[in-house]
Amino acid sequence: MTELHTERLLLRHWRAADGAPFAALNADPVVMQFMAGCLTRSESDAWVRQAREALCRHGFGPWALELKAAGRFIGCVGLALCTFEAPFTPCVEILWRLQRSSWGHGYATEAARACMCLGFEALGLREIVAFTVPANARSRALMQRLGMQHDPNGDFEHPRLPAGHPLRHHVLYRLNFRAWAATQA
Repeated sequence: MTELHTERLLLRHWRAADGAPFAALNADPVVMQFMAGCLTRSESDAWVRQAREALCRHGFGPWALELKAAGRFIGCVGLALCTFEAPFTPCVEILWRLQRSSWGHGYATEAARACMCLGFEALGLREIVAFTVPANARSRALMQRLGMQHDPNGDFEHPRLPAGHPLRHHVLYRLNFRAWAATQA
């Protein structure tokens, strides 16, 4: 299983000790503001089990994110196979979810860039996507910092949310290998 290292961060396999802090961030209404809702402890644990399975099966997935200096879990960042049908699937998405106390330090950007390098260089991906609701300005700004471009023609209604749900409409961002490689030169 691949681990990723950056200057300040370790993207690693999930540990049993990660369960409680991950459940706490999944229960934080501010962290989960643009998700379908907060997760219970059992839902959070099931999410971790799926992340572990993806990491073992594919060599990539949502990694547990740790601050190297403190040895402290702060959330997750990773690549994932999109598990719903939409006009842009099948695809690999980049995702992140960090504790509020870790926001504003550049951790998500640093970790996501490491994931992009793995995706394009080691995995040979042709494209990586990201999506969120239009109001999620923080995530959209991160997508732009990663070099991703909004694709208005790809915006979609999330099929896992019911019609009329206030978070159903999503915006799609894309980054292809050629555009990413141009930024690496």
